[in-house]
Amino acid sequence: MAMNVGQAGGDNEVMVEMNTTPLIDVMLVLLVMLIITIPIQTHAVKLNMPNPNAKPPTVQPVVHTLVIDFDGSITWDNQAVPNLKDLDTRFTQVAQQEDQDEIHVAPNRLVKYDTVAKVLADASRIGVKKIGFTGEEQYMQ
Repeated sequence: MAMNVGQAGGDNEVMVEMNTTPLIDVMLVLLVMLIITIPIQTHAVKLNMPNPNAKPPTVQPVVHTLVIDFDGSITWDNQAVPNLKDLDTRFTQVAQQEDQDEIHVAPNRLVKYDTVAKVLADASRIGVKKIGFTGEEQYMQ
């Protein structure tokens, strides 16, 4: 906020600098008004949480482990699956149950995404509902 009041020499030059102090004051007032008038953003996500007093199931579900190795070979409960048609048969057996067994998919970190996507698409197409991933700790390194 420098001002040029006058010089000792007495030059009668016109001051060409614009005084920006009122402009800054107006901008600050507008900024404060904008901040005050903006409504508070509240994001609420409604979740259907289970009853806290619900008892855990008495019978543990049967878990099948589906391992997809780096070369695309598939094992179901430590037994090699020769082709995808045999895997579809196993998916069909699980899907036809009233209370479906769980399938835990453990893909190797080097396996192609295409192979895992085909297996998941086949399981979804056949109607397997309880499927999840295990072995995430290999990706944390």
